[in-house]
Amino acid sequence: MPDIFDFGDELGPTKIIHVYEPSINLKGILVIDNVATGPSIGGVRMAPDVSVEECFRLARAMTMKNAAAELPHGGGKAVVFGDPKMPSKDKEQLLRALASSLRNVEDYIFAPDMGTDEVCMAWVKDEIGRVVGLPREVGGIPLDEIGATGWGLTQSADVAMSFCDLKLQDARVVVQGFGAVGKHAARFLIEKGALLVAASDSRGTIHSPEGLDIKALMELKQAGKSVADYPGGTRLAPDAVIDIECDIWIPAARPDVINDENVHRLNAKMMIQGANIPATAGAELTLHQKGVLCVPDFIANAGGVICAAMEYQGAGESMVFPVIEDKIRRNTRRVLEAAATDNILPRQAALKLASKRVKRAMSYRRYSVFSSAPGFV
Repeated sequence: MPDIFDFGDELGPTKIIHVYEPSINLKGILVIDNVATGPSIGGVRMAPDVSVEECFRLARAMTMKNAAAELPHGGGKAVVFGDPKMPSKDKEQLLRALASSLRNVEDYIFAPDMGTDEVCMAWVKDEIGRVVGLPREVGGIPLDEIGATGWGLTQSADVAMSFCDLKLQDARVVVQGFGAVGKHAARFLIEKGALLVAASDSRGTIHSPEGLDIKALMELKQAGKSVADYPGGTRLAPDAVIDIECDIWIPAARPDVINDENVHRLNAKMMIQGANIPATAGAELTLHQKGVLCVPDFIANAGGVICAAMEYQGAGESMVFPVIEDKIRRNTRRVLEAAATDNILPRQAALKLASKRVKRAMSYRRYSVFSSAPGFV
């Protein structure tokens, strides 16, 4: 297991907390990265192969994301070891126990992420109350249901098109990971005239150069089936989604799906990052050298956390989309213009933007990183 100092730096992390309850097989990790701008917001991710390092990288992405969006929140992330498709009763037991164990960690606000949803957050609310991304029935704005992150990705793609001399009308889109983020990104892009030519999930890829019916794909997923069960097009292996020629490639699943081993297979003009840390640093550099425009995750996919922060502040659902649109369009343009002017990668430009805001907030605090007296748990 890596030591905290293997990946810590001047920004954090503030705390790494391990949660273990053997009687119910609960193993979880919370990383609070930096809270200079306010209490951290970050989703709870459930997967069988999560790790401390992945949790930290995701928490740092949330620090940058919240700072770039000028939200009064820092970055944090929680992960739970387990199959997200386990019986609901077992999942509820684990998440309630996790929330109860972290009841007194007041600088972390729970939110949904891969493997958890609004129902899971309702369980957390019942336990400790410190949560966002809730169902409407308990006063929340269901960000996955309305597609807040997908809406933001669409805005980012629209701005980025002008930096590639492209237009959204008839742009060919491929979505890797047709889940809560990917399906809504595809839906909104299609509404703007784009063409979804391929989509994948953990069970397969479906490809049709003439375009896929987004409604049919969403109905398949609602029924618990794979996009590969789509009655048309060509069925391929999950990994084949990387090879399909397109204008916009949207990764919306796990970290590091594009890496040094497969980056040369990607056949796209731009990557709009729907997932957090979906490409390694080396892969992004290779794509930049090939002329593929990559809009970084914490710029493009901030719609969800913007929605969550607004919910936490008591905003109504009708207010969410205009604010997401304004913030993401402005930040995408700012980052891509800086990258072009300084001849650097968009991620470098985005990190400069977000880090400057974090460090300025840190300068106002008694301790540079910590929410109270320094210490690790």
